[in-house]
Amino acid sequence: MNENQASEVDTSKVARHFAYQVISGFDRSYRRHSRITAGAKERFEQSLWSESQLAIKDRIAVYEQSLSEIVIDLYEQVHPRQQESEFWQEAKAQYTKLLNNHPQFELAETFYNSVIGRIFKHAKIDETMMFVLPSRCYLSGPDREKVIYRFDTSGTVRAMHEAIFDTFRFAVPFDNLEHDLQNMDKALRARLDREQLASVHTVELLKPVFYRGKAAYLVGRICMPDETLPFVIALKMTLDHKLVVDALLTERHHLSVIFSFARSYFMAETQYPAEVVAFLQELLPHKKHFELYMSLGFYKHGKTVFYRNYLQHLDTSDDEFALAPGIKGLVMAVFHLPSYGVVFKVIKDEFAESKKITRDYVKDRYRLVKTTDRVGRMADTHEYMNFRFPKQRVSKELLDYLLETCQSSISITETEIVISHLYIERKMTPLNLYLQQEQDPIKIRNVLNELGLCIKQIALANVFPGDMLHKNFGVTKTGRVIFYDYDEICYMSERHFRSLPKSDDPYAIDTLSVGPSDVFPEQFEHFIVGKREFKEILKELHGDIMTAEYWQSIQALTSSGVIPNFTPYPEHYCFPRPA
Repeated sequence: MNENQASEVDTSKVARHFAYQVISGFDRSYRRHSRITAGAKERFEQSLWSESQLAIKDRIAVYEQSLSEIVIDLYEQVHPRQQESEFWQEAKAQYTKLLNNHPQFELAETFYNSVIGRIFKHAKIDETMMFVLPSRCYLSGPDREKVIYRFDTSGTVRAMHEAIFDTFRFAVPFDNLEHDLQNMDKALRARLDREQLASVHTVELLKPVFYRGKAAYLVGRICMPDETLPFVIALKMTLDHKLVVDALLTERHHLSVIFSFARSYFMAETQYPAEVVAFLQELLPHKKHFELYMSLGFYKHGKTVFYRNYLQHLDTSDDEFALAPGIKGLVMAVFHLPSYGVVFKVIKDEFAESKKITRDYVKDRYRLVKTTDRVGRMADTHEYMNFRFPKQRVSKELLDYLLETCQSSISITETEIVISHLYIERKMTPLNLYLQQEQDPIKIRNVLNELGLCIKQIALANVFPGDMLHKNFGVTKTGRVIFYDYDEICYMSERHFRSLPKSDDPYAIDTLSVGPSDVFPEQFEHFIVGKREFKEILKELHGDIMTAEYWQSIQALTSSGVIPNFTPYPEHYCFPRPA
């Protein structure tokens, strides 16, 4: 064997070892992720709601912890920075072989990408070195039987429901199973007429139970010859630790809200995530794959799938990136691709004088939201490093603005504009634009009611929104109001809510001793919404948010450790409890 052959053998051996180390690191990470997820059942049964919130944070932290551990090991054993390009190509080829028949192959690809990103500080996005594109297309079906139960519908509706609860067992008794079965029977018969009921040939339910907050969901579908409908059983615990069926949901838009981008990630334990996501996609065809992966807590892989979707969209569109509609932010530069459903947010180099915060503080606020129960009212955000945009697709106005406000984050090559750090969020209509454009008084009233509910529910989640200008709220296609500007949020305990002094002196407020944490809710009416007619509607519907007493009461509630329940479906769908 000559010297070159010996070198090739050595490179191949080291590359195999590198690939094995990475897959082993991924498997450890997934076991940790699964262990925390599997614990959701016990936390639900024992009503350990505080522990459930801690589990959200712990599970999000698992990925970065595992990644740091494996990169340290690799540096000690492989010395990756000393390797040539041939090594990285061989390492990827060896890793691809290890993915054959791996039940979480797609997540393992993302983990490999993260390792490469960490080693090269996200400076290289190269298909020869990492999985920019998937190693193979996943065709749903092979593992379908491993993730679903099928229930016989040839008998009565009641018999089917009884079979479901014989299959999904909990370590706590039902409060009144007979009453629950009657409610479910009545709800299903109200949704399907006699002919439809007779045509149902199967009910399928995913084996994982979907836990979030103070609820658990059995998620599946009703199969008929010409159509399928969602079939979701929502379960809750009583104060004396007994199980109740809270609702039976068969509308697709209800399922969509349950899987909303503004809610915390589910705890749903599975060894076959690709098959679970494929099944959910069949139930929610308008949801993209990356949204569903994120909803299951695989947010890192969701980012990978999003990036692939983004590249695909660039290939099939020709519009330009431009400044996002609405009032320019004081902290973030925000832009979009009009044909695409997200906005891109970049922290500015300098903030307006009114913003007494730092760049690191802004990043910390976004991390806080990531690990907080978003209760359906705070948009999920996704952080990216060295995100690339085709230079010819960026409008001159946008590029000039980015160079003026965010130059430290921008680098330009002959063909690309690279932003070193940005956030991506779902695109919504800014509330201020919505109110300018909408003429229907019923819709205006509904959206202002939604605004008040949004502020209140965020507060109940122990978060003070801070800057509550209506430009910082978005309106979804379904009319739901979501908060999306986080640079001034904090925990409720970090603010001192006070009443304005009663004085004949118009300058009395200037003579107060006002601390940096003081908030005067009576002033909210002057800036939450602009027009007097909007102020009056908001005051009529939610005037209490403009009083110190309201905020003090919520502050007392959150400091006591009480965790409210946030139901993601209309209250009138909740089954009545027997007297």
